[in-house]
Amino acid sequence: MESSGQSLQGRAFGVICGFWSSQTMLAAARLGVADHLVDGPRTAEELAGVMGAHAPSLGRLLKALVTLEALTAEGGRYGLTDFGRGLASGTPGSFRSMILGVMSDDHRRAWAELSHSVRTGETAFDHVHGVPVFEYYGKRPEASADFNAAMTSLSAVVEAALREAFDFSAFRKIIDVGGGNGGLLAAALVSAPRASGVLFDTPAGLAGAEELLKARGVAGRCERVAGDFFESVPAGGDLYVLKWILHDWDDRRAAVILRNCREAAGKGARILVIESVLPDGDAPSPGRLSDLNMMAMTGGRERSASEYRGLLEAAGFRDVRVRETGSPYGIVEAVAG
Repeated sequence: MESSGQSLQGRAFGVICGFWSSQTMLAAARLGVADHLVDGPRTAEELAGVMGAHAPSLGRLLKALVTLEALTAEGGRYGLTDFGRGLASGTPGSFRSMILGVMSDDHRRAWAELSHSVRTGETAFDHVHGVPVFEYYGKRPEASADFNAAMTSLSAVVEAALREAFDFSAFRKIIDVGGGNGGLLAAALVSAPRASGVLFDTPAGLAGAEELLKARGVAGRCERVAGDFFESVPAGGDLYVLKWILHDWDDRRAAVILRNCREAAGKGARILVIESVLPDGDAPSPGRLSDLNMMAMTGGRERSASEYRGLLEAAGFRDVRVRETGSPYGIVEAVAG
């Protein structure tokens, strides 16, 4: 019994103090610790000299990062693990932008009021900041840049998994609804060399798209169209893609987006919804925490396969099925009826 009690206490401690670990990673990301170690190990004193940091305090941070398996320590010199390399800027698989975006003050303050959402059904972000999240970012370019960088960082991993899970080469016109800077559409067009694309988003959402599409070599095959998917969606595609769009919205507004996609799509066109697909019932899933994030941040929700099926069929799609990918996200695929 005592051993079990200690185990439960240890588990509780790990959960309750989990934010200590994320704050440690945030401090390392902000300070650029990994950027100063990509060329090889250094001592705390050497790092402090190039970073302009307090050496004894930096040493304590470095030891904590060793505990989190982000750094190695040998002979007083600290180096990067494979995990720790993800803290460096601009490296393949870097999650530094994700840390800076998700751990931003605006995000954390909303999560601190999660209980408000549970008590009232209201969005915690709106309660804390006085405006919905996308309106907030629209008025604050710096915060918006951090958010967009975080999404781009995570998208790179998801895009690779999607290309392995789905064959884009059979399509001739791919329309990315709410596609932001075009990372997913660019990946799809690389896989479908005979296809053209339409990147559809708000003017602010399209910022940075031209540069990315040129860098990926697909700008000549991709049209950028600004608009509002609650009003309409570009017509004529044989494939419509929505990545991390529907989970931002409640069922009523998600239904509007899907109906607009169905009106734009010809019969037989396909739609891909890329989201965290929850299991039915009460089964555990990492997506449960993402669902709370949607509740706190946007007022949206993550959904199960059956819930997506209901939304899609009500909008006029059929033959709904779910594909797994080599990522935490699934593909819900359907055909315009």
